[in-house]
Amino acid sequence: MLAPTVEWQGETDGYLALLDQTLLPEKQLVLEHRELAGVIDSIKRLAVRGAPAIGVAAGYGMVVGVREAMATGQDFASAMDGTATLLHAARPTAVNLSWAVHRVHDRGRREPKLEALLAEARDIHKEDVALCLQIGEHGASLIRDGMRVLTHCNAGRLATSGDGTALAVFFAAHRQGRKFRVLADETRPLLQGSRLTALELAEEGIPVDVIADSAAAGLMARGEIDMVITGADRIAANGDVANKVGTYSVSLAAKAHGIPMYVAAPASTFDQAAASGKDIPIEDRDPDEVLNFGNQPVAAPGAGAKNPAFDLTPAENLAGLITDRGLISPVTREEIKALVFQDR
Repeated sequence: MLAPTVEWQGETDGYLALLDQTLLPEKQLVLEHRELAGVIDSIKRLAVRGAPAIGVAAGYGMVVGVREAMATGQDFASAMDGTATLLHAARPTAVNLSWAVHRVHDRGRREPKLEALLAEARDIHKEDVALCLQIGEHGASLIRDGMRVLTHCNAGRLATSGDGTALAVFFAAHRQGRKFRVLADETRPLLQGSRLTALELAEEGIPVDVIADSAAAGLMARGEIDMVITGADRIAANGDVANKVGTYSVSLAAKAHGIPMYVAAPASTFDQAAASGKDIPIEDRDPDEVLNFGNQPVAAPGAGAKNPAFDLTPAENLAGLITDRGLISPVTREEIKALVFQDR
């Protein structure tokens, strides 16, 4: 049984507990963060990952950072501003991080005390659990008996504080008695699919096969994949999706073979300020993640590497978006505005 992905222990003098996902599946280690530098380090090196989980962690990170800064003599407002700036810079693509930081920051402006920051962070945490269940319920009917469904990267309990986004759909369908099989792309370079997604599905008793990322298109051509469901790190106002690198390739193959592809995400992952995918920043990570794995070189000496963490999938490649508010299909700016942005 996996420890909680994100958890706050205690009250305002407590700490943020994060399951270190870099060590899974071989080892479970829960990190205890009482200082902001540790929270930021965990976000940057993917000890905590997945847009919703990063958002929840960042909400609690505001409590840790403001408390720490005030202990050095800073006033509450300055401590909030400085903490928010540092957290915003931790990972630029996942919009849930900045959304959660803004939300806790705004609460602190209205109620300048640590108790208010912690209350808001806890609200974000509880809402994420509920939103995951709603995403699962809205998407479960897409899964039919006998289906073979491909997913890319990890969008489950390890990427959120609830059932996940894409994997929430699988968990809900499984609870409803549906019989299906999941194909999990290994997801190079850090193998979130083989290490994390396969772990979660196997623990739940859902049949899962890990495949090399490059095998997906060929399996589609052979008629061995019926549907694709992934998560998202940011969705633009027109429905373009930023997700783990390799998602765009999957979408092209699915479109070429007439296979429906869905993206599952909560409303907080939609960025109204990004008119299209061109407005979403794409994070480049350390080339060593490509050149090495498990501290072992996997490339020829002297070779360089490029390591974009995400890519952009255009809305026209998608059959629909599965959200906590319902299914968006077709994926258009107007449909998104009506369902997601009507209260913003």
